[in-house]
Amino acid sequence: MKSSANTLCVDIGGTGVKLIVLDPTGSELCDRQRQETPHPATPESILGVIQDLTSNVPEFDRVAVGFPGVVSNGIIETAANLDAHWLGINLAAQLEQRLKKPTRVANDADVQGYGCVSGEGVEMVLTLGTGMGSALFLDGHLLPNLELAHHLFKKKKTYEDYIGRPALEEIGKEKWIQRVEKVISTTKYIWNWDFLHLGGGNSKLLKEVELSNDVMLHSNKAGMLGGYFLWEGN
Repeated sequence: MKSSANTLCVDIGGTGVKLIVLDPTGSELCDRQRQETPHPATPESILGVIQDLTSNVPEFDRVAVGFPGVVSNGIIETAANLDAHWLGINLAAQLEQRLKKPTRVANDADVQGYGCVSGEGVEMVLTLGTGMGSALFLDGHLLPNLELAHHLFKKKKTYEDYIGRPALEEIGKEKWIQRVEKVISTTKYIWNWDFLHLGGGNSKLLKEVELSNDVMLHSNKAGMLGGYFLWEGN
C-alpha cells in the first residue's frame, strides 16, 4: 500500500543541484528548484544549497536523493565530479539532521532509472551530464552502482572521458553525437539490453537525432521524479 507522504526529491549534479516535491501519487506539487553547484563542491556547501532550496517548496515528509557516485547505505563511496571530502560522508544522516525528515540516498543514474524504466526485460540507463551515469535493470529490479563511466572505452579514454561535458566542449556537438552513437552501439553489443534510456542535461542535444525504437530520451527531470520510488518501490 502506498503511503500518504509527500517526497522531497533531490538531484545532486556536477553542474546543478535540483529538487522538487512530489505528492503521495508521485505527481509534482511545485516547480523544479535549481541552483548552480557550488565550487568547491564540498559536502557543507552542497548541503547548504539543498537547505536553501527547500525554503521555496511545499511541506514534505521524507527525502530521496540522487548522488553522482557510488552510494552504500547512505554513505558516499565515490564522487568523481565533486569534492574529495565527500568520501565516507553519510549523506542520508547529514540531511536527516538538517531537514528533520527520514532520508534515502542512491546513485543518481539508479534514481533516474526508477523514473524511466518500464520494468520489462533488460533496461540500461545512461545519463549524459558533467560526467556519465549508468544503471542496469532486469524486469524492473536494479543492479546498483554500475559505474560504467570509469571503465576504459577507447584507447586510454573511459566512457566519461569520451562523452562527458569536457569532451563535448572540446570537440563540439556533431562529433560528440557521433561518439554517443558509438557508445550506444557498444553497450548494446556488450549488455544486449532490450531498451536504453538516455537522460541527463546533455541528452537534449540528441532530440533531432534519429534513434532506434529501443532507445528513448527522457527529460532531465526524471532524475528527480525517480526519487519517489526509493520509498515506494518499483
